[in-house]
Amino acid sequence: MSENVIVGIAAIVLIGIGAQWLAWRIKIPSILLLLFFGFLVGPILGLLNPDELFGDLIFPIVSLSVGIILFEGGLGLRLRELPTIGAIVRNLISIGALVTWIVAAAAAYFILGMDIYLSVLLGAILIVSGPTVILPLLRDIRPEGSVSSVLRWEGILIDPVGATMALLVFDMILETNFRSATSHALIALLQIIIIGAALGWLAARALSWLLRRYLIPDHLQNAVTLMTVVAVFALSNLLAEESGLLATTVMGVVLANQHTAPLKRIIEFKEDLGVLIVSALFILLSARLQLGDILGLGWKGLVFLAILIVIGRPLAVAVSSWGSSLKRKEKAFLAWMAPRGIVAASVASLFSIQLMERGYAEASMLVPVTFLVIIGTVVIYGLSASPVALRLGLAQSNPQGTMIVGAHRAARSIAKFLVAHGFDVLLVDTNNRLVRLAEAEGLRAYQSNILYEETVEEMDLGGLGRVLSITSNDEVNALASLHLREVFGQPNVYQLPLAHSENGLETVPDYLLGRILFDGTVGYRTLTDRIENGWTLKEWPISGRRAMQDWAEQANKKAIPLFFITAEKTLLVFAADSPPEPQPGYTLVALTSPALDHPDPTSPDETLIPV
Repeated sequence: MSENVIVGIAAIVLIGIGAQWLAWRIKIPSILLLLFFGFLVGPILGLLNPDELFGDLIFPIVSLSVGIILFEGGLGLRLRELPTIGAIVRNLISIGALVTWIVAAAAAYFILGMDIYLSVLLGAILIVSGPTVILPLLRDIRPEGSVSSVLRWEGILIDPVGATMALLVFDMILETNFRSATSHALIALLQIIIIGAALGWLAARALSWLLRRYLIPDHLQNAVTLMTVVAVFALSNLLAEESGLLATTVMGVVLANQHTAPLKRIIEFKEDLGVLIVSALFILLSARLQLGDILGLGWKGLVFLAILIVIGRPLAVAVSSWGSSLKRKEKAFLAWMAPRGIVAASVASLFSIQLMERGYAEASMLVPVTFLVIIGTVVIYGLSASPVALRLGLAQSNPQGTMIVGAHRAARSIAKFLVAHGFDVLLVDTNNRLVRLAEAEGLRAYQSNILYEETVEEMDLGGLGRVLSITSNDEVNALASLHLREVFGQPNVYQLPLAHSENGLETVPDYLLGRILFDGTVGYRTLTDRIENGWTLKEWPISGRRAMQDWAEQANKKAIPLFFITAEKTLLVFAADSPPEPQPGYTLVALTSPALDHPDPTSPDETLIPV
């Protein structure tokens, strides 16, 4: 028996992580493959039966796992974003949630023919969003403006709201007296809010106090944090049923917004743990389904799904964003982004079983309807989010903007050249004076430490497709490259060679570095010395490989090739591992010595950008 359990757990982990990897390879939302493989090994092939594997432990495990997921999501929320988006977020998780609730409940009652009480319960369950789906989509799309922050905040905060409302309706269904049920629901709501928020806040403050005073060694930080999350979830649920989700969410938010204790190790651990938990949960829950139950919903199920997408979400966004500063295209994107995820699946599964045990046979519809909504919204939103963002002008299919880490004179010179040629540039530096100089020169600059997690989350990365780390600090360049790979992809992250590399000595493995800029010998010292000695950025039309060789021979170490600009206005960066091949119509951008006047006499027109 124990061997079967071990094999079952190993299969869940293997299938879940394998689905995540395959989804990454073929560029589709991972939740689609998780659901597919769950159906495959569960109801289709009958290889996995979660109820036999875990018995009565399955839903406590699911509930605790969801609490950990919401804690991890709370770690990504920054309160400093709220002055600009607070009102719309507040409206979405209150007025917008109520609109979604009403529309979903009405559709369940009139379209699906469900009992009025179960319709209201289903409406409450479908209030929740799908942060495990939304956040990866936002990371891939990188929409411009504040819409990304709004969706991230809504996705995390709406889950405990929906779960709490569903619990209150569930309790009211079990009560026979309406007045008694109403008063019981109000008392339960107050208990959930007070106990969950208080315990989450206290736990976050206590943990940050311990971290700040170095009372937890580095190798135990992640373990102690996970222990605290589990303990808070369990204690909160013990004091007020289903308040654990709110407690862990509040704990994550409070912990993320204190500025005295380091959190990088904890955040990285929770992100990795979150991937594992989400993978396992979707395999578990989808393996419990019977495909016939979902298919049995027929056209009514499709109409119900359409009403949620076409009426429910747009109406909720319209009401919530009334009078806000959001642009019309941002409102339109918000109206087209409301996938459901693991929280809806777990809450529906839990309440369905409990209600059926109490004689509510019709409660069996809750799970197939919820999974139909999850599958439908993930497929529709997941596959259309990027095209919709492109059509609305909130994203670019091949963003050509550049983030430059560093705002020193050489960085500003490169930035001014690129901006003058129509490329978006964002300079990031910790030095306030350099940032002010960049802004005075008309450049977009941001003062912060690029190594901080919140820096990347708070910046508007719309239109940016690559990173050049060119600070004077080798460690910062390397760490920034590692940090930003997850956002821009490894092929689009570049850095200057290490100071030792300029002397032919390599001290850091390649896999810990970004792609090395230029020919691998031009480091910070060389770059800045050239600028100080009057070298300037010039552009030279290049007709092909032979023309490039002729140019190089004539330049004779009096120029450093930096970029190619194609006829389609694509920027190609020179990198030591694979310099771009010149093609007809390309323009070479090089840092050029004053002694080099016109190396190509057939192309006397160059653009000079003063530094």
